[in-house]
Amino acid sequence: MDELWPWILLAGLGAFHGLNPAMGWLFAVALGVHRQSTAAVIQAVPAIALGHAVSVAAVAGALIAAGLFVDQDAVRTATGAALVAWAIWHYVFGHRRRVRIGMRVGLAGLAFWSFLMATAHGAGLMVLPALMPLCLTESPLRETTGSAAMTLAAIGVHTLAMLTATSIAALAVYRWIGLEILRSAWINVDVIWTLVLLCTGFGLLLY
Repeated sequence: MDELWPWILLAGLGAFHGLNPAMGWLFAVALGVHRQSTAAVIQAVPAIALGHAVSVAAVAGALIAAGLFVDQDAVRTATGAALVAWAIWHYVFGHRRRVRIGMRVGLAGLAFWSFLMATAHGAGLMVLPALMPLCLTESPLRETTGSAAMTLAAIGVHTLAMLTATSIAALAVYRWIGLEILRSAWINVDVIWTLVLLCTGFGLLLY
């Protein structure tokens, strides 16, 4: 079970990221409504997932680089502090700095938007606690090639879960539920997101 929990956490975080409307499914629905096309919704989701994956991969690459030269405890402490700081920044300033993009955007532009949104929300930082046991352990996986392969596999699991959750949410809202539900059953996911960042950061600092 100790070996499985990082993968379960990665998949769970991927699903959580996918269900967060700020990570893209709401944009995919809006794009479908604007173009009056289910195909537009379906085509948008992989582009959104790709941008998200690149953002997470950038942070994961920094983790590997830091782990090769810096003590693991120092990496854990720095990550925890960064998560707490990011949670505070996101709560105070995050809602004021939304990335604006029009409905005429192509798939490349949508992927870039997704990358910026995931980076601004600290999505990559959030998955670091799950990546640490896989990439910062004293084992053959600690070597550069092993760590890189393990990280790519971890990003793949996370992205697949995010892609699945985003697809289900976008298609369900577009085809069956409708945007009216956002007026009556809206949940402030930003607050939940901030709390998860904060709790994860303190968890690493107190570990």
